[in-house]
Amino acid sequence: MPDPTSSPQAPAMVLAAGRGERMRPLTDHTPKPLLTVRGQPLLQGTLAAMARAGVPQALVNTGWLGEQIGAHFGAPLPPRGMPEALQAHTPRETTSGLPALVFSHEALDFGHALETAGGIARALPWLQAQDARGIFWLAAGDVFAPQFAFEAAAVQRFAASDDLAHLWLVPNPAHNPRGDFVLAPDGRVLADEAPGAAGLPRHTYSTLGLFRCALFLAPWCAIAPGNPQGESAPLAPLLRRAIAAGRVSAELFTGDWTDVGTPERLAALQ
Repeated sequence: MPDPTSSPQAPAMVLAAGRGERMRPLTDHTPKPLLTVRGQPLLQGTLAAMARAGVPQALVNTGWLGEQIGAHFGAPLPPRGMPEALQAHTPRETTSGLPALVFSHEALDFGHALETAGGIARALPWLQAQDARGIFWLAAGDVFAPQFAFEAAAVQRFAASDDLAHLWLVPNPAHNPRGDFVLAPDGRVLADEAPGAAGLPRHTYSTLGLFRCALFLAPWCAIAPGNPQGESAPLAPLLRRAIAAGRVSAELFTGDWTDVGTPERLAALQ
């Protein structure tokens, strides 16, 4: 296990468990994170960017066709008789040029994906063990953002704050014209009902961010660490609680960014 105090970087979790309904029929036989953009699977591009920035380890959660994701990175599914904890958190030989990878196979463990907060709660014991500060990167495996840098300096700034999350927001795409969050000039994310929020710009959450493990513990999250019951839960309610408490910051990312959510968006990138 790496020394969690020896590096300014942080471990990562990459979300790769979704079914990709809007991408059908492309995702009927291929998990969305393995769809290729300019000759490279989406997920591999994200992991390679993390490796270039020095991210030491990444946990990838899987659901739909998860065995293909593990196999692509040289980590076939564990035998079904293996203990649950080992299925989720045993390091495996993986493709070179990437962070050391572990896999949380939600569909294997529970028969379904756990959504974002449920999946993070499932991975929480591993994330806590990797970093003494309790900090981790979060990224979606189906987003194309080739210019995004997982900078160690951002980790250090976040570690020096009291925030529970730091989000990268993007200009609102055509499919989300109203945006997700209000961003104040001082970099705070405001609740929609906060004084002055109505006159400030709203931006779209890029699915890239830095998080503290504490956000996935009481009082913010009601799921037990490790999510032993396999509860499904979204991330947005947790974020909104933390925003209301003044503990979420953000910045605007203006590089190339695409949520590859439809075949048309995928074709436009090629």
